Amino acid sequence: MLQVVMISTGEEVLHGDIVDTNAAWLSRLFFQHGFALSRRTTVGDHLEILASEIEQCSLTADLVIVNGGLGPTTDDLTAQAAAVAAGVGLEQSEFWVEQMLEKYRAFGREMPQGNLKQAMLPEGAEILDNPVGTACGFQMKLNRAHLFFTPGVPSEFQVMVEQEILPRMKALHPEVSTLECHRLYCFGLSESGINDTLSTLNLPPSFQLGYRSSMPFIEVKLFTPKGDAQVPVVMDEIRKRLGENIVGVGLNLLDTIGSHFSQSPYTLTVAEQFTGGDVLNWLQDNPATQSALSQAWLLTTHVDPSISDAEPMGAALAMAAAARQQTGSDLALVCGSLHEGAISIALSTPKGDWAQHVRTKREYANKTHRKMVATLMLDMLRRWQTGETVVGQYESFETLSELFLPVETIYTNQSK
Repeated sequence: MLQVVMISTGEEVLHGDIVDTNAAWLSRLFFQHGFALSRRTTVGDHLEILASEIEQCSLTADLVIVNGGLGPTTDDLTAQAAAVAAGVGLEQSEFWVEQMLEKYRAFGREMPQGNLKQAMLPEGAEILDNPVGTACGFQMKLNRAHLFFTPGVPSEFQVMVEQEILPRMKALHPEVSTLECHRLYCFGLSESGINDTLSTLNLPPSFQLGYRSSMPFIEVKLFTPKGDAQVPVVMDEIRKRLGENIVGVGLNLLDTIGSHFSQSPYTLTVAEQFTGGDVLNWLQDNPATQSALSQAWLLTTHVDPSISDAEPMGAALAMAAAARQQTGSDLALVCGSLHEGAISIALSTPKGDWAQHVRTKREYANKTHRKMVATLMLDMLRRWQTGETVVGQYESFETLSELFLPVETIYTNQSK
């Protein structure tokens, strides 16, 4: 099995002052291209320790990515550490000096002398171009491994990996096949529950399932060889097992709703009490849902107890009907206030109105609770768009009561 290792450098990464987004990004990208990381490690700005780590990785790995420490300051030690590990000296690349000078001329600035340090590379190293910044990367062979060194700035790192490093890795290991990642987004199911449901799935040997939890969704990822003819069959089986709790295939919940609005341009009014504008803000993140939004009402969460005790679903239904009527929207989506741990939400449509009175099965912090309810509201809308049962079943919610008023009933009540 091909051994692929990433070494992240820098005190700020080691001590958690910044999040190592480069490592997460690289891990996802490499997995999809068939170069799954075997190990990740982080080293601070210590020359001897970094040099030792580079040497050890070169003895056990086939490919090593060293990220960070190529800047012009004294704590940028990666090039020097690579030279120590290889037992060679540093030499100045006149080619890269000229590249840096040209970059500064384009900026209309004079290059500081300190930047010359970025052109000091281990003897025999091959330059990796950096079209974004002033720190070149470099490649070298040491013991068993091919090592690739990159700057730590994410915008520079990502371009260099895609344009410089991946093509070289594929040339070195042409037997490695590219993978595709097929994503399904689920709501209302637990990660362990999904794992149990899919545990008996008969996957082809080259297929692999993965999971990612991002409250309130569980992302199911199916990794397959690119263009494999068995993908549709396996995906259909996954959809059958997870059912209507799949809120998007290849698209997240909001983008799924947006794709339906693009095909059927209804207008939407939102009225929120407990969620406090979370639904409104969420709808701004997709052009189609943003365009569909006609009006939004943000109502106080402080409600007279006598009102909230009476008919919470009736109040939500009345609010939804009023929102449609007063704004002229095709659809209205509303949530009431939180009372004794429960909340009512309603959806009014040209085909009838739906409402449900629910509570979460466990306690959440206020922000997470609002997110859960906002997601439930949007899933009602998605279910109506797709022709599914509008009031669904969720592991995370207890449905206390539900109600559907067909359009004929609504018209009859309004005429009275």
